[in-house]
Amino acid sequence: MDVKITIIDRDGTAHKVDAPTDMAMNLMEVVRSYELAPEGTIGICGGMAMCASCQCYVKSDTPLREKEDDEEAMLAEAFYVQDNSRLSCQIPITEELEGLVVELAPSEE
Repeated sequence: MDVKITIIDRDGTAHKVDAPTDMAMNLMEVVRSYELAPEGTIGICGGMAMCASCQCYVKSDTPLREKEDDEEAMLAEAFYVQDNSRLSCQIPITEELEGLVVELAPSEE
C-alpha cells in the first residue's frame, strides 16, 4: 500500500508522491528515489542520524513517532533548525503518514 506525501523541495516546488509502506523505507529514501534533492546533498550518512543533510520541516499535523536521542543530538548541532525540524531518515513510511507535508531544509553546503 502507498501513502500520499507532499514533499516541498529546496526550490519551493511541492511534489505529491506515493510512498510505499511495505518496503521498510524512510522519508529520506523516498526523497532520494524521486530525486527531489541533488545527489550528495541528502542522506550523506546513509540514514544513521549522523548528519543533518536530510533535515526537513514538518508542515502538517501528521502524528510522527517521538525523536530518539541521536536525532535530538544531531538536530542540536544542525543549521537552519526550526521547532518542526526532523531528520527524514528517522521517519519510517507507515500508513499513518497519509497526507504528510514536509519541506526540505536548506542544504548546509
